[in-house]
Amino acid sequence: MLPIDAAAHSSRWRRRHPVDKAVLGLGLTVLAISLPPWPGAALVLVTALAVLLGPAGVPGRRLWLAYRVPLGFCVTGALPLLVRVSGPDGFVGVADGGALRAGELLLRTSAASLGVLLFAFTTPMSDLLPRLVRAGVPAPVVDVALVTYRMSFLLLDSVRRIRDAQAARLGHTTRAARWRSLAGLGATAFVRAFDRATRLQAGLAGRGYDGTLRVLVPEARVSVRFTAVSVALLAALAALTFVLERPLS
Repeated sequence: MLPIDAAAHSSRWRRRHPVDKAVLGLGLTVLAISLPPWPGAALVLVTALAVLLGPAGVPGRRLWLAYRVPLGFCVTGALPLLVRVSGPDGFVGVADGGALRAGELLLRTSAASLGVLLFAFTTPMSDLLPRLVRAGVPAPVVDVALVTYRMSFLLLDSVRRIRDAQAARLGHTTRAARWRSLAGLGATAFVRAFDRATRLQAGLAGRGYDGTLRVLVPEARVSVRFTAVSVALLAALAALTFVLERPLS
C-alpha cells in the first residue's frame, strides 16, 4: 500500500462521506485556480495546510513526502517564465515581468495541489470508486479502475520482492550487475503481471462474473453540518481575497 493510501485509511475523516471531503478539498483547489494569486492562492495554501495538519491529522513528514512531487512539477512549470527566447538583447535573456508571473503560477499550482492532497489524504480509493456508479459513471469504467487500482499494488509488491531478491544475491554490486538486474526486473515483472491478470480473469469467471464487480461500501451519510462549514470557509476565503486584494509587485 502506498503511504498516501495508508494515511487515508487511518485518517480522522476516514468515515466521512467522500462528498463532504470533496466539497472542502476540491473547493479549495477551485479557489486556488480561480481567485487572484495574491492574496487568494496564498490564503488557500495556508488554509489547506492548516486543515491538513490540524483537523485532518495528517503527519507533517508524510505530507511533505507526498507534496514534494507535485511541488517539483510546480517549480519546473514556473521556471520557464523567468526567461525569454529571442529578442533585441540576445537569444536568451531575462523575461520582463517573468518573476511576477512565475510567482503567481507557483502560488496557484502549489495551493491547488494541497487542495487535491487534502482529498487524497482523507479519502481511500476503495471508498470513492464504488460510489462513482451512483454519480452516473458507467459501471464498466469503474470496474476497470478498481481492477487497475488493485493490480497496481500487486505489481508494486512484486517489484519490491524481486529487487530484494536481487540485492540478496549481490545483484546491485557493480554497474553491469545493476543493469542486468534492471533488465531481469522488467522482464519478471512483465511476466508476473500477465500471470496475475490471467488468474484474476479465471477467478472472476469461476465466480459468475457478469460484467459488474460488486463490493461492500462502508455506510456513510453526507454531513450537512460539515458541508455547510466547508462552504462557509470557502466563501470566507473568497470574500477575504477581494477585500485584501493588492498588486503582487
